[in-house]
Amino acid sequence: MSPAGVEAPSLSVAPAEAPGRALRRIYVWQAPVRLAHWTIFLSVVVLSATGFYIGSPFAVVTGEARDHFVTGTVKVVHSYAAIAFTLALVSRLAWMFAGNAYARWDQFIPWSRERREGVLKMTLYYFFLTRRATREAGHNALAGLTYTFVYVLLALQALTGLGLYGKAAHVASPMRSFGFLADVFGGPQTARWLHHGFMWLLLGFFVHHLYSALLFSFEEKMGTMESIFSGYKYVRAGDRMPGAAGERR
Repeated sequence: MSPAGVEAPSLSVAPAEAPGRALRRIYVWQAPVRLAHWTIFLSVVVLSATGFYIGSPFAVVTGEARDHFVTGTVKVVHSYAAIAFTLALVSRLAWMFAGNAYARWDQFIPWSRERREGVLKMTLYYFFLTRRATREAGHNALAGLTYTFVYVLLALQALTGLGLYGKAAHVASPMRSFGFLADVFGGPQTARWLHHGFMWLLLGFFVHHLYSALLFSFEEKMGTMESIFSGYKYVRAGDRMPGAAGERR
């Protein structure tokens, strides 16, 4: 039984032998994890594109603005994408306590001694001080710790966005109640600056995330890239599994 009260998944979910290798196909990323992952990704793409336009409109149309409503339409798209983004983020955070062993909170916060040692090993690997990376069925320890900061960044992005929306909402809108969040971040102008800066940090993370996923998919041959679509990865005997015997806490 895991610390979160969730049993670690069995290695015998869907065995599949590969020629010359004793591999097992296991179910790692549950449907809620994959759905939240892709919703966050797609909504960030839409939010970034529409956010650029809102900050610096570039479309030129003739006639009365009320007959076109270009910027207004972009703001509406931005708002709906923000709703999808926020709901996906909240559901993913909740799944850290309701999901399987690969999705739980202790895969992000290095609570166990095993995970703390993993952070050091993967740091050495990324600095080219060792050629061997740890093989993990789920997130490696350093990736999990990095995602912790990414989720904090996503949460800050949602909070600053809610604050800005609340400040500009109609006086009768219930969204006005979120306007105080902009003041928490130093006022609308500072909140807007932070909101813009957080976007660039998220886009930078996306580049590194894609690179890392491709790197480990190639080196580990565990089906890393494919797993975010199917949920399944391939493991060998000896690969680290959350909650496995001998994990020191």
